Amino acid sequence: MPRPGRGFRPPAGATPPTIAAMSSTHFGFQQVDEQDKARRVRGVFDSVASRYDMMNDLMSMGLHRAWKVYTVMVADLRPGHQGLDIAGGTGDMAEAFARKVGPTGRVVHTDINEAMLRTGRDRLIDAGFSLPTLVCDAEQLPFPDQYFDRVSVAFGLRNMTHKDAALKEMRRVLKPQGRLLVLEFSRVAKPLQKAYDWYSFNVLPKLGQWVAGDPDSYRYLAESIRMHPDQAGLKTLMQDSGFGHVDIHNLSAGVVALHVAIRC
Repeated sequence: MPRPGRGFRPPAGATPPTIAAMSSTHFGFQQVDEQDKARRVRGVFDSVASRYDMMNDLMSMGLHRAWKVYTVMVADLRPGHQGLDIAGGTGDMAEAFARKVGPTGRVVHTDINEAMLRTGRDRLIDAGFSLPTLVCDAEQLPFPDQYFDRVSVAFGLRNMTHKDAALKEMRRVLKPQGRLLVLEFSRVAKPLQKAYDWYSFNVLPKLGQWVAGDPDSYRYLAESIRMHPDQAGLKTLMQDSGFGHVDIHNLSAGVVALHVAIRC
């Protein structure tokens, strides 16, 4: 197994897609050039990497841990499985997956942001796991077709510029009957919407200022959630990307949704 921090060299056969010519897209509520969005998203996570897990605990009052435990349970990983964690950041999902696949399996820990990946790699080493760790773009995955049993992306899809391209890539690298698990913020139940909006736009930036010294990154978080497709919209996007069966699991009244897709 490759040492952490060194590139994972998959077997030959990867065929990354060609991305269309650049145009404008959204960064939170702003319209920006697509290339500029990638730079800005990178800046957000460079800023918060060292305090990312602490902020998650504070923002969600610890619920993000329960959402991830549920995702791992639904993933139903088995010993010997090959797993891919996209936008794996600080490595908590990769660690949980690695415990499930055991020494006969493998989990590849990836992220487009080097600061987040470095934080995750160090955390995994401290936990006793030497996983392949790779900086890569989810829209151009450097892996061969039908290689993984499970692919996961937790709280990362909404930051991707071309979500459809990323989802098609995730499908491409999945084995037949493999599962894609997308854990992401979604649309909260209507009775809670006003309170949730107040919390998102008033409390989150202040937490970001107090803990990470960065209110703007957490203002972007609140805005990016509103720009992301709702539960039904994401299901349609996944089906349009080639997944024949998609289940939706609403968590915490829709604050978060887990979409589980099977590659037929």
